[in-house]
Amino acid sequence: MDLKAAGRQAAEDGVPLREIVAAAIPDDAVRKRVLALIEGYEAAQLDALRAEHEARHEFVADLLQGRAERLAERAEHFGLRLAESYTVAVASGVTGDLPRIIEEALTARFGSHNVLVAVRDGLLACVAPATLTAALGEFTYHVRTRFPEGWRVGVGRPHRGPGGVVTSFREAANALELADRLGLRPAVVKAADLLVFPVLLRDREAIEDLVTTVLSPLLQARGGAEPLLETLEAIFAAQGNQAAAARRLGISTRAVTYRLERIRRLTGFAPDDPTQRFTLETAVLGARLLDWPPRG
Repeated sequence: MDLKAAGRQAAEDGVPLREIVAAAIPDDAVRKRVLALIEGYEAAQLDALRAEHEARHEFVADLLQGRAERLAERAEHFGLRLAESYTVAVASGVTGDLPRIIEEALTARFGSHNVLVAVRDGLLACVAPATLTAALGEFTYHVRTRFPEGWRVGVGRPHRGPGGVVTSFREAANALELADRLGLRPAVVKAADLLVFPVLLRDREAIEDLVTTVLSPLLQARGGAEPLLETLEAIFAAQGNQAAAARRLGISTRAVTYRLERIRRLTGFAPDDPTQRFTLETAVLGARLLDWPPRG
């Protein structure tokens, strides 16, 4: 009997090693001793894997939090080169065992030295080299197919070094927050596309003055300012196309025309005038950022 061939066949058939040993060693005493050795060996391997997994997750948590203690040294242990540029994507709506499932899927495809996955501040974060754009695309795919309805992915910009990972993570998280506050529709939002909003918020006094000056007259409208603000958002999103804006709002084109005329009369600004459109659009964005008008 070719034991080598039999062992190979058993492995291909998925037969557990213990069953192979039990079948190959008829002597009970010898078989028990061999099985005890196997049990100890497997237990040690499992402990080592768990310790490595915990150390990896602790490292990712420290990396995302900006704790600089021995980061470079610890990164080398996991095969990471922190001098490179990295990009971070985060997903909201994480539940249950999804982090482990997605981590296993990503590391199986791209390798554990290329992709880091961890939960931070209630968000599932994926850290990948900026050159490995496919990893973030794969991350988004798994979020889209596995997360419950209401998920959203934020993507930071690429930055270099350990501090760059923290910056990219914060950008991705802030992109999610801005998307929620602004009521943006895309399920994937990129920090690079939202750079104007932090600029607006840096001078809060100026943006508050703009919102109050331009939009306060809308409070006089029947039904309040909200329907008119939504109409302006729809018009801007549709590049001024009233029919497209009407479909977006679920109302008639005539109703859109009426609302725009109402806005012009109340504020003195017309969305179809290039200069006035810019002022109106900036004011509407500022209103969303400031959660204006205040509710109740």
